[in-house]
Amino acid sequence: MITGVSRCRAPYALALALAVLPVAAARADEGDDGPKKPDMHEMAAHPGFTKVHKDFSAYRYRPAGDIVKEQPDTDRLMFWTKEGQPDGYAQRRGDSIIYYNAAGNAIRVQRLQPGELD
Repeated sequence: MITGVSRCRAPYALALALAVLPVAAARADEGDDGPKKPDMHEMAAHPGFTKVHKDFSAYRYRPAGDIVKEQPDTDRLMFWTKEGQPDGYAQRRGDSIIYYNAAGNAIRVQRLQPGELD
C-alpha cells in the first residue's frame, strides 16, 4: 500500500506515475551521445536510389536554341528557352517519339526503326 496517500487517491497517483514513465524514458533517450539520425529534409536532399541513365540519341528533333533537360525515368526530353520558359517536350510512346509544344499539343511524330528499338 502507498503510504502518505489516502485510499481514494491511490489509483490516481498510480495512473499519473504510469503516464509520466514513458515521457521520462523518452527524455533519457534524447540525451544519448550516439549517432544522430538524419531528418526527413536531409534524406530528401540525398536520395538513396541511383540515377537512371538513358540513351536519347534516337530523339532527332531539338528546337534550335533551346536548352535540353533529360528525364530518363519517364523517357522524356524537356525543351526550355534560354529565358527559362518551357518550350515543349518529347516523350517515347511505344515505337514512336512524340514531340509536343509548350501548350501540350503534339506537333511531330518520329517513328523508330527496328534497330532503334531497345
